[in-house]
Amino acid sequence: MAGHEREAARRGTHGQQTESLVVLTAEDLVLHDHPMRRIRPLADRVLQELAPTFNRMYATGDRPSAPPEHPLKASLPIALYSVRSERAFCQRLSYNMLSRWFLDLNIRVVPSTNRRLPRTGIGCWSMS
Repeated sequence: MAGHEREAARRGTHGQQTESLVVLTAEDLVLHDHPMRRIRPLADRVLQELAPTFNRMYATGDRPSAPPEHPLKASLPIALYSVRSERAFCQRLSYNMLSRWFLDLNIRVVPSTNRRLPRTGIGCWSMS
């Protein structure tokens, strides 16, 4: 056995990760003592209090529009984590489970960077 082969044998080998069926939610992936766990209920409560105001602002009978709660809620992690742009935040949603959890996003839905909400520009997620 050559020198480098003996060293590799002592270190162990790195096998490829095998595929398996795992059932997880974003809730399972966020640490129980993470500070965002305290912020999320506060944000949800404030948005719930604002819901009647938002309801009065939108016409009935027309085509449904994007709920204003989505970009407002997304602005919190953007500000708290100093994300440089809304586009960067949208890209972050493809791999950052904390952000997906905070926004109540389904972890199976792949966010699109093409969708935009009026005025804010944020709109890369689907709330389904």
